[in-house]
Amino acid sequence: MKRGALPLNALRAFEATMRHGQMGLAAAELGVTHSAVSRQVRGLEGVLGVRLFDGPRNRLVPSEAARALHPALKESFDRIEAAVARMMRAERQALDVSCTSTLAMRWLIPRLFGFQVAHPEIEIRLTAADGPVDFATAPFDLAIRVGPGPWHGAEVTELFADCSGPVARPDLVEGANTPAQLLALPRLHTRTRPSAWSEWCRARAWPKPGPEGRHFEHFYFMLEGARAGLGVAIAPEVLVCEDLASGQLAAPFGFADTGRRYVVLSRPGAPRAAAIFTGWLAAGAGAP
Repeated sequence: MKRGALPLNALRAFEATMRHGQMGLAAAELGVTHSAVSRQVRGLEGVLGVRLFDGPRNRLVPSEAARALHPALKESFDRIEAAVARMMRAERQALDVSCTSTLAMRWLIPRLFGFQVAHPEIEIRLTAADGPVDFATAPFDLAIRVGPGPWHGAEVTELFADCSGPVARPDLVEGANTPAQLLALPRLHTRTRPSAWSEWCRARAWPKPGPEGRHFEHFYFMLEGARAGLGVAIAPEVLVCEDLASGQLAAPFGFADTGRRYVVLSRPGAPRAAAIFTGWLAAGAGAP
């Protein structure tokens, strides 16, 4: 029988049945029904002109012909499986990505599944970091950062603007319709953006706020404090869009462009996978 005429599906069904000893287990492995495996085996018997199994469905006994055929089939499928695995390992690319920690938790990680589905050959190895990136010493291919720029020593792809505004639990800001009413509420601050409140108020010609309020070491903790009703935080829209949609947070005065930009920085000479991931992000994985 020539290769083009080989009943490959039937041979797979037979080989799996021989290996497992049951058609039910073979069907589970192949992702088909028990009856489908049975039909394939019966069809193979018709093609070969020999009986492959004896006995009832639940106690199949391989015939002499089946025992003679199976070793060669198993070896062949094992070799095919190994060859495909080697090819996939060769094609699989690892990409080291650095991302600011809160953005990684609230924006990037929830979207990574979509990228892995579209590009299973690329493994994203994610590291959370907030500081400047020196690609001469940092072990990263890409870095996602936010700031005003300029960015030196890297290829820069802009993702979206940093639009920020005051957010809080809806019941806390209910009735806060004026700057004075909002500023009278407890304010939340974070070490990573210590001037957020003063910048917001200055841009809108509001009264300069004092340093009073709760101070958090990490931006993520501040956002959790806002969700818990501890006060009002100045937060980027991209980090709270899911909370706004679910009603856990409210933004009574909206968001405004701070002049900062979220960008992907690419190491010079980065692998091809870096361009694929960057293009995927820029094409809309993204914006709030």
